[in-house]
Amino acid sequence: MNVEYINPFIEASQSVLKSIANMEVTLGKVYLKNSPYPSDTLAIIIGLTGKLRGQVIFSMNKEVACKIASAMMMGMPVTELDEISRSAVTEAANMILGNTATILYNRGIAIDITPPSLLMGDNMQISTNKMKTVCVPLNISNGGTIELDIAVAE
Repeated sequence: MNVEYINPFIEASQSVLKSIANMEVTLGKVYLKNSPYPSDTLAIIIGLTGKLRGQVIFSMNKEVACKIASAMMMGMPVTELDEISRSAVTEAANMILGNTATILYNRGIAIDITPPSLLMGDNMQISTNKMKTVCVPLNISNGGTIELDIAVAE
């Protein structure tokens, strides 16, 4: 997978999480995942169409999701993933992909994104059919990691 396709996802993740949740994001070691692979307890899946086709999956544990939701809700304590906090985390992922689409468009790569789907559960397995999945660990400043799994084909 071309690195010029991966960098916009990273740029958008860092920018959006800083602006909506005041979280600094640093990168972990990027690696390839073999399908099927395990997911954390919460996964947000957004499809891509256009010049790039595939899906992007944001995987995180409950604690990280609660931190993001709390920060998006002006520091209101969030200890459970109720409807409002799930909506906030899903919207964060949607905003990241919207920004990614804009960055790619400005570089001559037009894509559209699907509405996000949120999955929650223990022992989830993700399978990306016939596509390599690049995992970009996003370490957030207040502790925890979001795994940004990118599976795209041109």
